Amino acid sequence: MEITGAKALVRCLEQEGVEVVFGYPGGAILPVYDELRNSSIKHVLVRQEQGAVHMANGYARATGRVGVVIVTSGPGATNAVTGIANAYMDSVPVVVITGQVPTSQVGTDAFQEVDITGITLPVTKHNYLVKDVEQLSRVLKSAFHIASTGRPGPVLIDLPKDVSTAHLKFDYSGPVQLRGYKPTYQGHPAQIKQAVRLIMEAERPVIYAGGGIVSARASAELLTLAELVNAPVTNTLMGLSGFPGQHPLFLGMLGLHGSRAANLAVTECDLLIALGARFDDRVTGKVAGFAPDARVIHVDVDPAEIGKNVRVNLPIVGDVRQVMRALIEGLKKKDNPVWLQRINELKETHSLTYVRDEDTLQPQYIIQRICELTGGEAIVVTDVGQHQMWAAQYYRCALPGGFITSGGLGTMGYGLPAAIGVKLGAPDKTVVLVVGDGGFQMTMNELGTLVEQGVNLKILLFNNRRLGMVRQLQDFYHDGRKVAVDFSFDLDFTALAGVYGIAAHTVSSDKDLERVLPGALTSGESVLLNCMINPEEDVLPIVLAGSAIDEAVG
Repeated sequence: MEITGAKALVRCLEQEGVEVVFGYPGGAILPVYDELRNSSIKHVLVRQEQGAVHMANGYARATGRVGVVIVTSGPGATNAVTGIANAYMDSVPVVVITGQVPTSQVGTDAFQEVDITGITLPVTKHNYLVKDVEQLSRVLKSAFHIASTGRPGPVLIDLPKDVSTAHLKFDYSGPVQLRGYKPTYQGHPAQIKQAVRLIMEAERPVIYAGGGIVSARASAELLTLAELVNAPVTNTLMGLSGFPGQHPLFLGMLGLHGSRAANLAVTECDLLIALGARFDDRVTGKVAGFAPDARVIHVDVDPAEIGKNVRVNLPIVGDVRQVMRALIEGLKKKDNPVWLQRINELKETHSLTYVRDEDTLQPQYIIQRICELTGGEAIVVTDVGQHQMWAAQYYRCALPGGFITSGGLGTMGYGLPAAIGVKLGAPDKTVVLVVGDGGFQMTMNELGTLVEQGVNLKILLFNNRRLGMVRQLQDFYHDGRKVAVDFSFDLDFTALAGVYGIAAHTVSSDKDLERVLPGALTSGESVLLNCMINPEEDVLPIVLAGSAIDEAVG
């Protein structure tokens, strides 16, 4: 019996175990939506397509599964591009299915036609324009395989309307066969052996762990490795939650707004063990001053990342979890008493500090209280800006996957939709969104999705009535000249929340915070706290452009 391409697509999703899709319908994709009526798959109707991809992103990161998006052609597809680029930069497995005009109209500038495969070519792991319905099942199976294997990433499938209505004999059996795509998972034995030797010889080792630890679900192996060789651990922004935040070997985040202890430890180390990290500019600062005395071991599943930004002494291509298991098998228990004493001195001398004033509200204190009240076991999702850095500095994750943010692309507007996706993927977890008033206003329309889906989300809105990080950069780099950073219209966010039926409170002091925060975190419903913070508060320390990471200011 033959079925339509649209029905085949939905069956493919069902056989991939997809339970939730995020999307927005339109003419070119309507045949697929028509088939979703009879499927067990839950559809989450978003308020704009960018939100759909961010929700799928959060869902994927919370569950470890592929997030799925379905949108229509033209503006539906282009609205999704920012979310796709964000997923690409942060290595998040997402499959985006876009409607397209009929194949006979492709290239004619038909209504709501765009070349979305061309547009997204630089920001997808792979993409497809399906011209033959007989290829649809193969493409779907390949897309899920590519998105979720090797270095994860987004895959786009562009589906012309006539292909979705054409008929085929459905067959989803058979293995995926992709010439030229064979990710390496096992590290080379000789390189593993050499890495073991370097680690055992090192006197001042530091483990530099990135987002690959979290996406590979390799936190347990990282903890075992660090404790086995007594090496302090520093995380990138994307790597936060990959190592327990309260562990005595934890140095905090490194780089641009990293802890001084982490940055100085990396500068002084004689061996840097980079695990699932890519040495991006926010981490390294001036490359010549980054770990200048260290030999570098770099483990990554993506060979293109090794040696791209920093010279590496020992490259190991492979899945970071499997490579660490091999290292652990070859290593012996190792003590570094002199080095650990130095690490403790750095942590004591250069701990993160801020000025406390009970009559006002410090953003750092808000994050600390969230951590204390939840025991670090909530999933904290952030938007992008100053609040993101304060959360990264002061929230100490107790559980893997407890910190979710936009790293590589730095996408304002990511926070709210991503947090909705996280909560849908992890309904039993307390999910706290930390968001600035700037980023919140970019996607606050998704409050409608939040309420419609019955999502219980705790929203901590850091309201300084301006674009705080941009203001801070203008102070440091443009002699304090302020341009286009202040919101002259003072939006009443508590009233806005009330329109959506969400409980809300305005918080202006530590006393206000203590009065409402504990109840908000344990409430069975969504709560928004409009936290009025000092518009002149800076994120410190900061490594200025052109400086080495040991030359931080503040």
